Amino acid sequence: MSTPLTNRRTKILATLGPATDDPAVLDAILAAGVDVVRLNFSHGDPSAQVARAEAVRAAAAKVGREVGILCDLPGPKIRIERFAQGKVALRAGEPFRLIARDDAPAGDEQQVGVSYLDLPRDVKTDDLLLLDDGMMQLRVTQIEGDVIHTIVQNDGYLSDRKGLNKLGGGLSLGALTERDKELIAVAAELKADFIAVSFCRTAEDMNEARRVAQSHGSDAHLVAKIERAEAIENLHEIVAASDVVMVARGDLGVEIGDAELPGLQKKIIRASLEQDRVVITATQMLQSMVESPIPTRAEVLDVANAVIDGTDAVMLSQETAAGSFPVKAVEAMARICLGAERQFDHDTDFEKAPRNLQRSDQAIAMAAMFLSEHMQVRAIVAMTDTGGTARFLSRFRSPAQIYAMSGFASARRRMALMRDVNPVAFEYRGISAREATRFATRQLFEAGLLNVGDHVIVTNGDEMDRRGGTNTLRLLQVGVNGQAVGLASL
Repeated sequence: MSTPLTNRRTKILATLGPATDDPAVLDAILAAGVDVVRLNFSHGDPSAQVARAEAVRAAAAKVGREVGILCDLPGPKIRIERFAQGKVALRAGEPFRLIARDDAPAGDEQQVGVSYLDLPRDVKTDDLLLLDDGMMQLRVTQIEGDVIHTIVQNDGYLSDRKGLNKLGGGLSLGALTERDKELIAVAAELKADFIAVSFCRTAEDMNEARRVAQSHGSDAHLVAKIERAEAIENLHEIVAASDVVMVARGDLGVEIGDAELPGLQKKIIRASLEQDRVVITATQMLQSMVESPIPTRAEVLDVANAVIDGTDAVMLSQETAAGSFPVKAVEAMARICLGAERQFDHDTDFEKAPRNLQRSDQAIAMAAMFLSEHMQVRAIVAMTDTGGTARFLSRFRSPAQIYAMSGFASARRRMALMRDVNPVAFEYRGISAREATRFATRQLFEAGLLNVGDHVIVTNGDEMDRRGGTNTLRLLQVGVNGQAVGLASL
């Protein structure tokens, strides 16, 4: 049976890489609290990522935990090409050219090729181009055929294959590349639980990715990475077309500017929660821990603010993939989440809850949370095939623990990303709803998660084998030896 390591409610997503390839390190980061791992398909050969996925499955099985796998597609990230010497020094006020041709020569102090050959059609005079996450800035002065003439805005170094953005967005390239479609097939083969779509602009980008995934037999939940200015304009439609939303603060911050980023982060989290979507906050959350064993105070506040705003999960990138202290980074993240969660006000404002509900499981979830607010309820036990009821439950704040009981391993791994939800392996097919309630209560009691006298809410469907059929709520008390004593049912 899967049990929570701590009472931590916010989930931790950690990127795997060379720093976690040692089996002992992988075991240690799972023990420290990683709930979902990220395989970054922008780096390395896909076969290496497949090997990491297999190692994660084995390590998770060894400790009896549900650990999800997220495959992150590279997307159409624009990069400059390579320099003859690997790196050049640029000075403010000097001219510099970007060459949008397949046969662009190796770069030097005067020019370099770019990977996106339509870039000259997407920029105009006075546009500001940002390279290397904004560390180098170029002002466009003229477009001449496939050559973009610019003036360097600041002193600095520029090296091979650095990313390029346009301040304010407006680049027309689509979200899914042919390479992404090939990698979706890889993700389907390794049975990824989540597939992240980079640089999505519209809901159709997400719909296309879903069609490709389904064509390969994958039912992975799709993650919309919000990192383009255009995505903000279409935010509500993108959220609706996705299962999970990621606040991808790296490229988003470059395109919209640092000053706008904090407010937009809160807006994206709020929009995701309003549509009952899972939301991840990512990028440079504990960046100093790539080289330091402890985070800065500013990083602690950054993570805590995301938790208090209601994010389901916080993500570690380079900190675990290539950092010197991957285990300490996970331990720090878990510690900060727990500290921030102690500041929560658990009184839910049901006046702001959605009206005119269309689904019975959503209504049951709201009723369960309302009841838990007004009684001393120790736990909410959700019998669920897909995780839908658990997701609706997790949208409300409650001091009660949520135990999502499912016989489907894929559903349990997807629920590992949901705030407040503890996925538990439980086989209830072929037994009645009342029998399932008794067995589940006893299982949690025997695991030490419930005590005699605890009030428990159980949600399930009259037809236990039918997906999306949650229509029943029971209020129980735990009796001697974990026996469920009925108090009321809806």
